[in-house]
Amino acid sequence: MSRPDKVRLGEILVQQKLLSEEQLGLALADQKRSGRKLGRVFIENGYVTEEQIAGALARQLNIPYLNLKFFNINPEIVRLLPETQARRFRALVLEDRHGALLVGMSDPTDLFAYDEIARIVKQEIELAVVNETEVLAAIDRIYRRTEDISDLARELEQDLGDTASIDFGALAAANPNLEEAPVVKLLQSVFDDAAQVRASDIHIEPQEGRLQIRFRIDGVLHLQTEADIKIAPSLALRLKLMSELDISEKRLPQDGRFAVRVKNQRIDVRISTMPTQYGESVVMRLLNQGGMQLRLDAIGMPRGVLEKFRAIVQRPNGLVLVTGPTGSGKTTTLYSALAELNSVEKKLITVEDPVEYRLPGINQVQVNDKIELNFARVLRSALRQDPDIVLVGEMRDQETAAIGLRAAMTGHLVLSTLHTNDACSTPLRLMDMGVPRYMVGSSLQAVLAQRLVRVICESCTTPYEPTPTEREWLTLELNDKVDKGRYFHGKGCSHCNGMGYRGRTGVYELLEMTRAVVDAANDPDPAHFLKVAQAQMGGETLRRHAVALVIQGRTTVSEAMRISNQVED
Repeated sequence: MSRPDKVRLGEILVQQKLLSEEQLGLALADQKRSGRKLGRVFIENGYVTEEQIAGALARQLNIPYLNLKFFNINPEIVRLLPETQARRFRALVLEDRHGALLVGMSDPTDLFAYDEIARIVKQEIELAVVNETEVLAAIDRIYRRTEDISDLARELEQDLGDTASIDFGALAAANPNLEEAPVVKLLQSVFDDAAQVRASDIHIEPQEGRLQIRFRIDGVLHLQTEADIKIAPSLALRLKLMSELDISEKRLPQDGRFAVRVKNQRIDVRISTMPTQYGESVVMRLLNQGGMQLRLDAIGMPRGVLEKFRAIVQRPNGLVLVTGPTGSGKTTTLYSALAELNSVEKKLITVEDPVEYRLPGINQVQVNDKIELNFARVLRSALRQDPDIVLVGEMRDQETAAIGLRAAMTGHLVLSTLHTNDACSTPLRLMDMGVPRYMVGSSLQAVLAQRLVRVICESCTTPYEPTPTEREWLTLELNDKVDKGRYFHGKGCSHCNGMGYRGRTGVYELLEMTRAVVDAANDPDPAHFLKVAQAQMGGETLRRHAVALVIQGRTTVSEAMRISNQVED
């Protein structure tokens, strides 16, 4: 392909009637004031979309427009262009066409970028237009730090030498600004890579003769790298220093937190250390302060559940519980509700262990058992602060539950979590904890139970035939014949690291404490209560929602079966 001609983006959009002359003039003035690229000005001012710009350039230059969401990218081909140049020019090498390389560029009119890419790859270039946002996402996904992490781990091994007497953690303590130390560079690379693949947790685990580092992505652990076991103490000690833990204590578990900055985003890290047979195991939960969607309509609730839940949390008083196992998204749901309730007219107080996300305008209190600042004590004090809404991170014991229910009876809206299997069993669980029946009946407004299911990667979704076991389960759930071609899974591609899933969504069921349910709660027969509660829910259960996602093609039959197995009696 010959070198493209220089064209003016604004003129192209005007010619193709995507932009008016007036809008072009305003955008040019805005560009002169702000120094932003003209294309970004068009998009951010709402004149055109990225897709419209890409399509217009493709038509003008007579080259293809590629949607990278549905392009299975070969990482080896992509790496023919170094990451620095890929980011600088917003370009990706997509295919080797035997004599020419297909290169996707968000701005194919950039002649300097064209010349530089041709010089670097030393081959003929064929151009395609791609969306800038998708290019950057692909760069983050493909140019991972796996090789860098392995190299840095080996560098750290060499630094430590063959003797076990070198205490790298003590060395870092003596010079905490030692940013060029291999252990610091290794950890930074680990955090960078974890952020790129959307990991929620990092596991650093000493094993016999080796150290393994694993990432939890969409609820599933993946091996990131393995290294020599002798670097494990150095990593653990450095992480303890960062979180201000006791570096001399290696026999007892410790918990802490610190913050790191990755790609100009602040990530709060909760760290837990635990002594194991071969050294200290370290697990870090990553909480991206900039990436959390605090909207109830953005977490996957069905419309009916969403409308009811929103109405319930707008009530002036009462207890609302969100239940589910660890890692089921309860905190996200509660914070999303708080974000919608937060206003200058209301005082909101949270009592948490730990404070996971910091929200403006809300008074957040960290529980600290070491100084006897437990949930019950903080909750009593919080109620003297004249709050309208109180969030209790978890009802762990009878005392906390009783105080929360009393607060709900005396004019406060209380939001909290509880570890139960489903919505119907939650009122019974409160009674088992020792809370009087009348308090449960008079204060509890609703219970929302939830789980998280993995979503099929939209870039490689394809129809498939369920296995005999899956067909049998579907027949029971749907009460009819299982049709062919209705079910989907992900084949695995570069967008989902070959897993077939990308991201997760919530599965929900809501039990509202109506008069009939409250009366049943006061009945000493638990079987009668469960029957009334299930009737009130009308079959809108976690299982039913999971099956609905299968029918919609959003998740797989195996994922829905996994959720169903978790909630079976």
